[in-house]
This record gives sequence, structure tokens and C-alpha cells, in this order.
Amino acid sequence: MTPHGAGGQSPELSEKPRSGWLARAGHYLWGGWTGVASVLLFIAAWDALARQVGPLVLPTPQDTLASLHQIAQQPQAWRDLGATARRALTGYGLSVLAGGLLGMAVGASITATMMARPLVTLLIGMPPIAWLVLALLWFGSGDATPVFTVFVACFPIVFVGALQGTRTLDGRLRELAQAYRLPLTQRLTDVYLPHIASYLFAACITALGVSWKVVLMAELLASADGAGAQLAATRSHLDMGGTLAWVSAVVGLLLLTEYLVLEPIRREMERWRGAPEQQT
Repeated sequence: MTPHGAGGQSPELSEKPRSGWLARAGHYLWGGWTGVASVLLFIAAWDALARQVGPLVLPTPQDTLASLHQIAQQPQAWRDLGATARRALTGYGLSVLAGGLLGMAVGASITATMMARPLVTLLIGMPPIAWLVLALLWFGSGDATPVFTVFVACFPIVFVGALQGTRTLDGRLRELAQAYRLPLTQRLTDVYLPHIASYLFAACITALGVSWKVVLMAELLASADGAGAQLAATRSHLDMGGTLAWVSAVVGLLLLTEYLVLEPIRREMERWRGAPEQQT
């Protein structure tokens, strides 16, 4: 029998990864209270303002919640939210994939970076409504129009984040990795990607918010279904409670996507930032 049991592994070593994972999960959940507190403060300010201006201008959170409850009981409402989420996340995912890869490729060359600057300025400066009009002419009123509009609105944001992350990589780290002849995969996972991820994830979170705003605008003007189309319907009926209910539903989906998907990935990829503190 080995001194540490049948497996030959020290109990202290086997418990360390588990305790580290639990500590990170607990820290993440505890950090969520700050977000909850900010949402509650926003709702309190909303309620105070609504009581001052009246329901015709701004319904109270209670009235909005009642309208949201009525919407949630309609099967068509869930299909509309699903269509909006599908379009937003499809365009967003394509922009992250294309923008991230192209941004890192262009950032590896100073010449390519200088050539890309005017194109990035053009893409960022062109308003999404202009792309929407072009997409309507090219693709009609199907799913392709909002997906393309989301993609072209989010792509330059992700591209710039990946480019800046690549350009600001410390040259001494590259020289050190080359001096020790680290394999390419190890250089990517241990040297390049941890640094680029800090820039890329900030851009991805910004692009995520842009994607939901743009998809609502595109559906409002160019689709017969989705949350944007429902906003157009509530506007035509002067239904302020229904309008805010649909807006709240979309914002809720946005927050869930960010804090349940992107934020855990970001924390896991940026564990190296807290490495010195965990070792002391």
C-alpha cells in the first residue's frame, strides 16, 4: 500500500484543485451581489421618477412587471424572443469569430495595422441604420437582414480589441518564449492568448450590448416577428407598459448572456492575473 492510499496521491494535492474551483465560484457568486445592488438602485430610481411624471409618460416597475407577466403567458412571445436571440447571437458570434481572427492576424504586422486603420474608421463611423437600409436592399426582410446588420455593427469593435491586444503584447515575452524554444501551442496558450483575451473580452462585452440594440432596431424596421416587431406593435397602440415590458425582457436576456456565459469564461481565462495573490 502506498503511503497516500491506493491512488498514490496526497489528499492535500487532490483537494487543492477542488478548493480552488470552489473559491473561484464563491468569489464569482459573491461579486454578483454588486450587480444585483446596482439593478435594485436603478429600479428604485425608476419607481421614483415614474411616480413624478405619471403612467402615461413612464409606467412604474410594478405595472411593467404585470405587463411582462402577461407577455410571458403567450407562447408567441417566447417564439419572438427566441427569434430575436437567435438573430442577435448569430450575428454576434460571426463578428467575434471573424473580428477576433482577423484582428490578431492584422495586429501581427505593423504594415497591415496601418492599412487597416482607415477601413476600421469607416466601419465604426458608418451608422447601423445605413447598413440596415443596404441589407434590406440586398437580402429583403428575412433573418439575413438583422443578422448582417448585427455582424457589421459588432465586427469593428471586436476587430479593434483583438488588434490592440496583439499590438500591445510585450516583445520581451516573445523573445523569452523564442529563447526557450517553447512549442507554438504553448506560446499561444501561455503567452499570447492570456494577454490578448484581456482586450478581446472587453470588446466582446461591448459588442454584445451593441448586438441586442441593433437587432431590435433591425426588427423594428424590417421584420414581422421578434421583439423589435412587438415593440412596433406596442408603439402603434401607445402601450407604454407593453413597450417597457418587451425592453425589460430583452435586457434580461442580455444580462443573462453576459453574466452566465461571457463573465465565467473571462474569469477563467484571466486567472493568471490573480496567480501571485493565490500563491502567497
